[in-house]
Amino acid sequence: MNECTTKRKNAMTKLRMTFILTSALLLAAGRSFGQAAEAKFEVQRATYEAVDGAGKGDVTQIVKALIKDGRLSLIANNKVLGGDPVPQHSKQLRVEYTLDGKPQVAVAKENQPLEIPPVPPLTPQQRKERAMAALKSDAPFEKKCDACRELAVLGDKEAIPTLAGLLADEKLSHMARYALEPNPDPAVDEALRDALGKVKGRLLAGVIHSVGVRRDAKAVEPLAGLLHDADPDVAQAAARALGRIGGPVAVKALNDALAGAPAANQLAFCEGLLACAETLSAGGNRDEALAIYDRLRALQVPHQVRTAGLRGAILTRGKEGLPLLLEAIRGDDFALVEAAARTAMEMPGSEVTQALAGELSKLPADKQILLTQTLGKRADAAALPALFALTKNGENNVRVAAIRALPEIGSATAAPVLVEMMGDADRDVAQAAQESLAALPGTEVDEAVAAMLTKPDAKTRCTGIELLGRRRAAGAVTTLLKAAEDADEEVRIAGLKVLGDMAGADQLPALLDILSRAKSPQETQAAEAALSALCIRQADAEAYADKVLAALAQAQGAQKLALLRVLRSVGGAKALAAARTAAADPNAEVKDAALRTLCDWPTVDALPDVAQLAKTSSDPKLKILALRGYIRLIPLQEAPAEQKLATLKEAMALAERNEEKKLALAALGSIPSPEALALVAPHLENPALKEEASVAAVAIAEKIVQSHPAQVAEAMQQASTATTNAKLANRAKALLGQAKRAASTK
Repeated sequence: MNECTTKRKNAMTKLRMTFILTSALLLAAGRSFGQAAEAKFEVQRATYEAVDGAGKGDVTQIVKALIKDGRLSLIANNKVLGGDPVPQHSKQLRVEYTLDGKPQVAVAKENQPLEIPPVPPLTPQQRKERAMAALKSDAPFEKKCDACRELAVLGDKEAIPTLAGLLADEKLSHMARYALEPNPDPAVDEALRDALGKVKGRLLAGVIHSVGVRRDAKAVEPLAGLLHDADPDVAQAAARALGRIGGPVAVKALNDALAGAPAANQLAFCEGLLACAETLSAGGNRDEALAIYDRLRALQVPHQVRTAGLRGAILTRGKEGLPLLLEAIRGDDFALVEAAARTAMEMPGSEVTQALAGELSKLPADKQILLTQTLGKRADAAALPALFALTKNGENNVRVAAIRALPEIGSATAAPVLVEMMGDADRDVAQAAQESLAALPGTEVDEAVAAMLTKPDAKTRCTGIELLGRRRAAGAVTTLLKAAEDADEEVRIAGLKVLGDMAGADQLPALLDILSRAKSPQETQAAEAALSALCIRQADAEAYADKVLAALAQAQGAQKLALLRVLRSVGGAKALAAARTAAADPNAEVKDAALRTLCDWPTVDALPDVAQLAKTSSDPKLKILALRGYIRLIPLQEAPAEQKLATLKEAMALAERNEEKKLALAALGSIPSPEALALVAPHLENPALKEEASVAAVAIAEKIVQSHPAQVAEAMQQASTATTNAKLANRAKALLGQAKRAASTK
């Protein structure tokens, strides 16, 4: 054996040993990895539960069955997790598990994904490579679309050949372009230009669009040739792409092609030219842009092209475009008239406003209305003299339009004009003036409105009061208090109505005094309403109570009855004590007013009083009022559910009419207990009460389905057939299914 042979054998032996050793290490590592993967993740408990704690279902076994190759991957929803444990509630999946022996918890909101163990995020390079591999594979269409979306973000020069190869693919061409368009590499433009000569029809139109998006100037020549393509989609796409790219060559190509363009292509060709003109104008090439705009506005083409051409021609000329604007407004083509009015909104300066205002008196009514609206939106005070004149002369609809434009300009000088217009013989004009005066801003306007209260006409004073209230005018309360003592009763009542909304603590004594001097039932009622509205807004019940009770002690007749009713709005211990005292008054009217106040008391402090009345009153009407108050206050107690249930059961027994029974059923629906459900269930068979009973039963069942499935199942079986409300019936059926599942796991 020679030396070379010996060396070769030794080398081969070493290589073989290296291979065997490497294989053994890899195998051992694989076993070790596999064993670790199997051992490191284990689900202990899983619940699908309401976020607000209203109920839950145990889904441990379902979740365990979803583990594949040592990993859990799912979407937390009703379908995956075996149903809805708590209908009408937002839910979440909570999984308690161990990872490498350490206890952990994962939570996924409803319809959100959950991965355990969490998958480490891929690097951008890995994501790009994965996307490219998917495009080269036989992956489903949806996966390839996802890969294109990924490459739209991560793609670089390396991804371009793969994506370019899909431009001729009927299904994926669009997604390939979606990925190529944002790629900054110039090779994309080369690929898209190359595709212009290889694809046809819809795919070609798409590629042309992408060329336009990227504004590839090198593509202008081939795109110009495609303007004459027999396929209208291709020709139109080429025109729009040339418009995006712009430049002298693109403009010439579009201009030349427009003359002989088929009618179907004209709009797209014009759009391309308009886009070129906008680019030229923005770049300071005024004359070239104007040449396009002036040509397009004069053509017999769709009105949107002519109006766009007009707008561009006016705005590009700046102030020199004002004669063109006025020419269009005077013209007979109303599409151009409207376009000119819209364009005027984009032109700054009082010179434009004055020119438009100067045209108002020369135009027919329809144009006057349009121009008036335009002047209002321009909000330039230079238009006011012309608008003031128009409010007094012309057709009524024109006058109304002029009046409505005034608050948009917002000048206080319009206030006297509007005050005058409120007295106009035409109802629409007067109403528009009142609305505009209410909307006109400024303290000077407040003063003008307040001055209306000094006018001799009572109707004008009432209108002024209403406007002060609508404007929430600062300092108006003093004026309104004076109005509440006006010689005219209608004015007094109007003032009290607004004072109810605007008065504060400082005005309480004055309102009490006004009530004491009320001259009619209507005025007494208005003062009572104002006091009640004021008291219900207060924060210090006891301070208000002292003043109201002092007035109550001095009051007689209707005023005393009114103050007893006001006590309900005052609230608090002092007011309640006064109502209780008055309930024993020897005067029958006072006693009745006090008892009715107690029945309508807003807080649970009055619960013993209304309970006693509901049980003992011999007056049928008062007994009904007391029972209603009793039922209303029971759920407001801070008391155990058992106590509320007992009192509601008592109230239900006292109820003789279905109206009160329905109220009691609604209150029972707020108590989450099987006893409440049992109390509701018999009424599911009562034709007069079954709907209210069904609502209450479902409301209770949703809260106790997991803890009391048997009772819920029985009640929901009844409710699902008792109600005629389809949505409620479906909720009952869903609860029935939940109850059966919950019962099967117990």
